[in-house]
Amino acid sequence: MKNLNRWVYAIVGVIVLLMAGIFYGWSMMSKSIGASRPDWTAAQLSLTFTLAVACFCIAGLIAGILSKKISPRVFVILAGIFMMAGFLIASATKASPAMLYIGFGILCVLVSGFAYNSTMSTISSWFPDRQGLISGILLMGFGLSSFFIGKIFAAVTPSDGSDSWCVTFRVIGIVVFVVMILCSFFVVKPGEDFQPPASEKKRNVREPASDINTGRMIRIPSFWMIYIWAIMVSAAGLALVGQASGIATQVGPTMSDGVIATVVGMVSVLNAIGRVIYGWIFDKRGYRLTMLMDICFFFLAALILVLALRSNSFILIVVGFIVGGFAFGGVTPIQSAIISDFYGRTYYSVNFPVIVTNLLIGSFTSTISGRLYDMSQSYMSTIFMIFGVTVVALVAFLFIRRPKPAEK
Repeated sequence: MKNLNRWVYAIVGVIVLLMAGIFYGWSMMSKSIGASRPDWTAAQLSLTFTLAVACFCIAGLIAGILSKKISPRVFVILAGIFMMAGFLIASATKASPAMLYIGFGILCVLVSGFAYNSTMSTISSWFPDRQGLISGILLMGFGLSSFFIGKIFAAVTPSDGSDSWCVTFRVIGIVVFVVMILCSFFVVKPGEDFQPPASEKKRNVREPASDINTGRMIRIPSFWMIYIWAIMVSAAGLALVGQASGIATQVGPTMSDGVIATVVGMVSVLNAIGRVIYGWIFDKRGYRLTMLMDICFFFLAALILVLALRSNSFILIVVGFIVGGFAFGGVTPIQSAIISDFYGRTYYSVNFPVIVTNLLIGSFTSTISGRLYDMSQSYMSTIFMIFGVTVVALVAFLFIRRPKPAEK
């Protein structure tokens, strides 16, 4: 499988991440699940997403540590097997959300994190000359997952109070298993003698500033500024993704499930588009412009959504989701590219999941926003929270510096 054009591996990588990112479709899934379990609170439902993001981060770190001992193909196969098992377990949920937490919130997403990290690390190694672009393209698949799953889920699983979502979960599990097994044959690393095409190699912007392991990386102060920035922008994006369906429904309570799914899906579509654009800009202009752009778009999205809730304008909700989705699209490719650019490629498989653990903290915004809604019966507090964390991200950004030769 190592004699194919490298873009074939990129396409397969997008498909794997499309499957691995299924948990981002939670906003639409939760609507049907919540309707069938009216005695569950918004905070209880939101905890599922918080658990999912936390397990995703832990899995990525474990996969990075074990990457020297276990091939990426094995990680993808395991993801297919256990994601199917997770969806089947979650579909058996009855009165208590415990089975949903274990099956979907923990098992499904834990192994999807294995597939995510191993695929990102493996496929990126085919594109040493285009780290920003390939990160954006791969993560586009991850971002689009929410849109496709959300639309399909809403189409076949109405929020009518029935348990039809259980059947949908079983079907999703089987489909994911089949796709992951087929794709696993193409998740392979290039040979040691691999060189990118000469005509493309000339487009390389610059070599990494350093090539250091995780222990040395975490002793550099600027890394922690990146980490704080990542926590804050991830928190803003996850709050939007986790509560998008509720925000749209608050402004458009008479809108059908299909319309809500489409509007919520705009977050995912622009998220996916943004990942490619931010990755491309990072390659061309570096980290400063891309990170500052991302912060500005989060501010703009929050402002638009505040106006939408105050004026009860569904059109502004759509615009806010478009801008917010584009802002969230910048988070992961910037993280991926900046770790490679600042700290090198040799230890990338471990360094990258370390920065991704920011989601462990950022994910709590979904549960917090759910609890705030239970208290206020309005999602305005979620929007104000997005404002607040974005301010902190801006402050952290001001202290980020690319490593100097002395830090190598």
